Amino acid sequence: MTMTTAEHETMRKALKALAPGTDLREGLERIQRGHTGALIVLGYNKDVEALCSGGFELDVAFSGPRLRELSKMDGAVIISSDYKRIRRANVQLIPHAAVSTVESGMRHRTAERMARQTGIPVISLSASMRVITVYVGSLRRSLEEPEALLSRANLALDTLDRYSQRLEEDLATLTVLEQRETVTVRDVATTLQRMEMIRRIHTEISGYLEELGTEGRLIELQLDDLLRGSASERALVIRDYIRQPERISEVESELSNLDGEGMVDLARIAAAIGQPVVDASDFDRIICPRGYRSLTMVPRLPWNIIEQLVKKWDTLTKLREATVEELQTIEGVGPYRASLIYNSLNRQHAAASPEAVGW
Repeated sequence: MTMTTAEHETMRKALKALAPGTDLREGLERIQRGHTGALIVLGYNKDVEALCSGGFELDVAFSGPRLRELSKMDGAVIISSDYKRIRRANVQLIPHAAVSTVESGMRHRTAERMARQTGIPVISLSASMRVITVYVGSLRRSLEEPEALLSRANLALDTLDRYSQRLEEDLATLTVLEQRETVTVRDVATTLQRMEMIRRIHTEISGYLEELGTEGRLIELQLDDLLRGSASERALVIRDYIRQPERISEVESELSNLDGEGMVDLARIAAAIGQPVVDASDFDRIICPRGYRSLTMVPRLPWNIIEQLVKKWDTLTKLREATVEELQTIEGVGPYRASLIYNSLNRQHAAASPEAVGW
């Protein structure tokens, strides 16, 4: 894990602990209402201890009212890493002066230097501006009011709803094209592009929900309803069209790490699954699915049998052409299950005919 990733994860946990409804947030709101500032260190180890001078050793259970009262003193309050104990109060923090900071106020400068030097989350609450700022390493975040977060989360949720509806249409079209053996590189790349956009919007909303705490319950329910099964659907599409099946984890990671420019470049998405695009005509190249998605539509078919079927018949066309007797050569597939697979695949094929679909 890189340092940057570790810092982001630490910041995420800190913001979650500061969400509305938590004891920490209650304490900070009490300080805000009292129109006083505060400097709070969210962790206590040898590195932090070495930068502390004076103050009081407490080691008492954490509570919002106690944090408010102890913050009336000029010094910093230090809380245990699990946020359950107040370890010290009225402490003078002495981070190294050579540690860089872009802040101007003394409290904020100290907070940023402490965070950079120790990697521990540090909170600075401005008395005049009533702004709560969290520092972790080189990261800096100002806490937003729940109303503002809710507004942004609802806007993102509306966008997600529209993308989800479009994805349903794309998947329905892809299913028809698969049965007609006319899927192109463009069709698959476009579907994966839509899926990755949805995954990123979901990640953004999840971040809002962590900061919202109890205020985000309704949005969380709507999010779960919109995205039920989307992650597994993405994995199935990749498995169906990836050139090297053993690289599925690498491909998922590569798609997740595409920058904004890469996300709108279908050629880069196609290249990620091993379908290179040299010129525009390559987008119209026909590619065959392995049949993972179609087999998951067969009722009560275990995953280990799906993998065996795909391994023996490596395309959906070959799977559909297999007889009931041939299907029974797979371990765990008896006469009943073989008939179920055969009939399901052929029903899917019939449902994709021009007469049934209308195009």
